[in-house]
Amino acid sequence: MKAIVSGGGSGGHIFPAVAIANAIKKRWPEAEILFVGAEGRMEMEKVPAAGYAIKGLPIAGLQRQLTLRNLWKNLQLPFRMMKSNHMVKQILRQFGPDIVVGVGGFASEPTLKAASRLGYKTLLQEQNSYAGLTNKLLARDAQTICVAYEGMERFFPKEKIVFTGNPVRADIEQMSCSREEGLAHFGLKDTLPTVLVVGGSLGARSINQMMTANLPALRGKEVQYIWQTGRWGYEQAVEAVEREGAADTVKVHQFIQRMDLAYAAADVVISRAGAIAISELCLVGKPVVLIPSPNVAEDHQTKNAMALVDKGAALMVADAECGSKCIPIVESLLADKGRMAAMSSAIKGMAVRGAADKIVDEIEKIVK
Repeated sequence: MKAIVSGGGSGGHIFPAVAIANAIKKRWPEAEILFVGAEGRMEMEKVPAAGYAIKGLPIAGLQRQLTLRNLWKNLQLPFRMMKSNHMVKQILRQFGPDIVVGVGGFASEPTLKAASRLGYKTLLQEQNSYAGLTNKLLARDAQTICVAYEGMERFFPKEKIVFTGNPVRADIEQMSCSREEGLAHFGLKDTLPTVLVVGGSLGARSINQMMTANLPALRGKEVQYIWQTGRWGYEQAVEAVEREGAADTVKVHQFIQRMDLAYAAADVVISRAGAIAISELCLVGKPVVLIPSPNVAEDHQTKNAMALVDKGAALMVADAECGSKCIPIVESLLADKGRMAAMSSAIKGMAVRGAADKIVDEIEKIVK
């Protein structure tokens, strides 16, 4: 069994990709697996750390902010695309995969497009409730499209769709740690309610700004916070917490390695509405306030969030309003145990387990 898994750019693409690779290895212990990602992106670090080989393409996305540097980057895009197309054809011919799996991200498009043209079997994993243009185009030649939301036939050929759910990290799906273990890990008190604040694996500027602006008010409240800032906001967050004297109740982390312990410690979660984050939150079953990112294609995070909000499984705050509205909403929620219990029950009801194994079932059907 030889498989190529392509995609990345953020944890939302990388974690399911690694989960699928692990499930392939579990099914076929002697399987050879190669990842194809984008140079300079997160996957070039995280995939080798998970024990898999990866090839990087010079592919990049369009820079929408108008600066001279971004203009130069955009002018280079056609040449990067041509080089990536040439490289990926060489990778495919040399490796000779039985299946090519696309999980989204910059590298996924040229890899799956080249694979289909060269006659290799492809499987597409769509994580969101609203499919982007790239995946809609790639779906034409894919053998199977694995989805995590109902109603995806409006984007893809109905006969190709299989509902599998989104693969998540094994430590989240099989979470067994207690709240006490989580609180001890982060140096927090077991007498205070705990809020976990995450802006995705790369961080979120508006969520970091929201936390920084509210630090003076948080200092006087009987609530403690675990705050993942991402790489870019970490140092400023640490300085702000120390300046406001909030270090006892606000624990700042650049990247949380043990998300299972963070989820276990939390009574309420503030999160972006990326597809994988939502899939994890459904498994964890904690009340959540979602702040969809406005900087994503087709505003798909708002659509992801509404799939939960419509079922009473989450609350949503617009990104532009999170600075003033989010913390009061969280404090109101913490004071309403009945509502917290109802939200927890509703979000647990949306959980899908064993998604990676279901996807490997589909891979096995294609290969056979």
